[in-house]
Amino acid sequence: MKPLPHQELLAVVDQDDNVVDTCARHIVHATGLMHRAVHILVFDESGRLFLQKRSMSKDLNPGLWDTSAAGHVDAHEDYDASALRELREELGVEHGNPIAPMFKLPPTLENGMEFVQVYRITHNGPFVLAADEIDAGGWFTPGEIDARVQADDLELTPTFKLLWRHWGTASSA
Repeated sequence: MKPLPHQELLAVVDQDDNVVDTCARHIVHATGLMHRAVHILVFDESGRLFLQKRSMSKDLNPGLWDTSAAGHVDAHEDYDASALRELREELGVEHGNPIAPMFKLPPTLENGMEFVQVYRITHNGPFVLAADEIDAGGWFTPGEIDARVQADDLELTPTFKLLWRHWGTASSA
């Protein structure tokens, strides 16, 4: 069973992403401590990206469109294990194509002081959406997402827009 947000323990890290402490999630967020997160971009075989619409009950960015699956790296967990856990918890993806690490964003105020490890996987669904996490989901072409990010669409989470901009730079290099 997944712990409640106030019960989650996260690794607090230094500027080099080395673990220096463990702290409750709500304290990490309230005090701006650096910590870790994963975001997984799930593309289908035709190149469309699956986005989730965050539940209105979420404490951060409720009702906004976000990465296919995402979450904090729990204390005593590494990035890869966290990515696989988030895919399972949020989308019901137990196995399938390999998950590939793409890039890591440094912590900033815009991304909540998180080191964000971004992954990519190809999966056509279907998905079993976690009702407590996700209100809806949908497939979008990269062109549709580019237009929304370029327009600074307020229905997209700030972190998703940040990583999508980096994704475009990284994939065109």
